[in-house]
Amino acid sequence: MKLFKLLCLASLLWLTGCASGLVDNAHEPRGVLDMSVPGGAGIRAPQSRAQPGMQANTDLLPISAEHAASGVVVPLLPPADLWERIRRGYAMPDLDNPLVHDREQWYSHRPDYILRMTERSRKYIFHIVEELERRNMPTELALLPFIESAFNPQAVSSAKAAGMWQFMPATGKTFELKQNAFRDDRRDVLASTRAALDYMQKLYGMFGDWQLALAAYNWGEGSVARAIAKNQRAGLGTRYSDLTMPMETRFYVPKLQAMKNIVANPQAFNSSLPQIGNHPYFQTVDITRDIDVALAAKLAEVALEDFKALNPSASRPVILAAGTPQILLPWDNAVIFQNNLQAYGGGRLASWTVWLAPATMRPADAAKRVGMSEALLRSVNNIPPRMVIKAGSSLLVPRSTRFELDVALQVADHGQLSLASEPAAKKVKKGKGGKASRAGAGKGKAGAASAVHKAAKPARPAKPKRKTPA
Repeated sequence: MKLFKLLCLASLLWLTGCASGLVDNAHEPRGVLDMSVPGGAGIRAPQSRAQPGMQANTDLLPISAEHAASGVVVPLLPPADLWERIRRGYAMPDLDNPLVHDREQWYSHRPDYILRMTERSRKYIFHIVEELERRNMPTELALLPFIESAFNPQAVSSAKAAGMWQFMPATGKTFELKQNAFRDDRRDVLASTRAALDYMQKLYGMFGDWQLALAAYNWGEGSVARAIAKNQRAGLGTRYSDLTMPMETRFYVPKLQAMKNIVANPQAFNSSLPQIGNHPYFQTVDITRDIDVALAAKLAEVALEDFKALNPSASRPVILAAGTPQILLPWDNAVIFQNNLQAYGGGRLASWTVWLAPATMRPADAAKRVGMSEALLRSVNNIPPRMVIKAGSSLLVPRSTRFELDVALQVADHGQLSLASEPAAKKVKKGKGGKASRAGAGKGKAGAASAVHKAAKPARPAKPKRKTPA
């Protein structure tokens, strides 16, 4: 019994010792919040254990006014309008030289031109800013279409560059912009913007400098690379302002810088910018059937001109759903279009289809085959005078009321119109009495062929003052 009591007493003493150790550990300092660590709110700084004879300080340190003011405060409110949003995203180094001042003066003397351009941009610029921010690119690049095309997606240069971003045909194909008989994606708002930003990102990756990247966008990456190499061999600088470039490229970045400065402070340059809300202008709507452009605009309750401005790649009077499965509509009109389309009881949506020319023929012959006037065939398909249609060409023609099938994907995506010059007319010779005569005339095809064959033979020596028979 005594042994049992001794064991219990020993156990109690052992448990008391363990508990006192836990209490000591509980008072060990765990560190304090160190607000001096950059960006380190909430980061605990390590602190040494209190030495024997010293009392551990377990109180949290107060936050000083300097620490509170050192952090970057992110604005809680979005930009009031799109121009402010663009200004906040400026990230390219500024260019300041006489060419910039020259362009600033040129624009400031034309406030009406600035206003027209900026008004035209309201349909597209929000989408461009969204894409730039998504890719972490400088937002002043959203102003580049002012320089390229005055924000006109139908613009075509003398060198055949087309669209808001002015893509050449070959460059457009490199960046997957389809160009066929029914649409040109160099004019498409979404496709051309995607391609332009892809191209500029590629150029920035090549040169590591936005000004050089823009010079390459205008002049070509090969030309800029050669100009840089030339300066390197001569021991000269390789920045944008150091290179020898064509005049158009020399003014290219200064023009953008001038527009950037005007957007930053329009009043300083005798300009005013229209109010453009910081919200989308359009949204995409899927289509599953071929539809006439005029009917689509009517169902959306949008003016035809505005519909074409949002869908500039549709250069024909019909949109082929297989190749263009979506259209752009003003934000509030998208639902209107869908509701009106569901309720539409007017029969077919498209009054046009595609006919493949079975052989090379004149436009007049093709028009006769499909039952339309030659003038309409030429107008709808953009066939210039003195041209013939080559075999296999895709032509837009009226759609029969009995024809229900839409145009197939292969044709809608790859159809081409191939033209050739009309064969030159044979020379007309004057016969006796001043009447026009032609070899073999009146003899039909065989007679004409015979006459040509005879004319090809060596002529016999003729007597003086006597004409050689034709």
